[in-house]
Amino acid sequence: MISDKMDVLQDIFLSLRFILFNPDGFIFEPIEKIKLIMEQKIHQGRNVKRFREMLGIKQEALAYDLGEDWNQKKISMLEQKDVIEDSLLKQISYSLKIPVEAFQNFDEEQAINIISNTFNDQSNGYNYYPTFNVNPVEKWIEALEEIKRLNLELLKAKDEQIKVLEKLLMQIKH
Repeated sequence: MISDKMDVLQDIFLSLRFILFNPDGFIFEPIEKIKLIMEQKIHQGRNVKRFREMLGIKQEALAYDLGEDWNQKKISMLEQKDVIEDSLLKQISYSLKIPVEAFQNFDEEQAINIISNTFNDQSNGYNYYPTFNVNPVEKWIEALEEIKRLNLELLKAKDEQIKVLEKLLMQIKH
């Protein structure tokens, strides 16, 4: 937790240093970044962990994809960070084939609210009282028509066999 706060402070310091020593005088963007960091409730490291686990990828495998200087312990530490550098998020995004925005914007509380508001008193989402839009009379009529069609095909096949047998009898008699 202390390291996460140190990371935020370091980001703020770097942004302030950019403001103070920037010869072009672009002040707006770093201040907006500071506000975003201070207001941010989304834990990017936890999101990386969440998506990695959903995909069934182990920390060692992600470390291997990110390069030689990565290992399981570094991935574990990364997943504890509140904010992850954009360039590193892009690498992780490429490796996991998930958009960067998913790591930056996924909020578990909002997802839970959406899910809980979607299901009406059925926490598991199973509908105990399903509605069937099937008219049994129509299904019965369809079945009868299918039986008629099959009977006609059988009669046609029987007639063809009778004709073949009659030809064979004629040939035997002659």
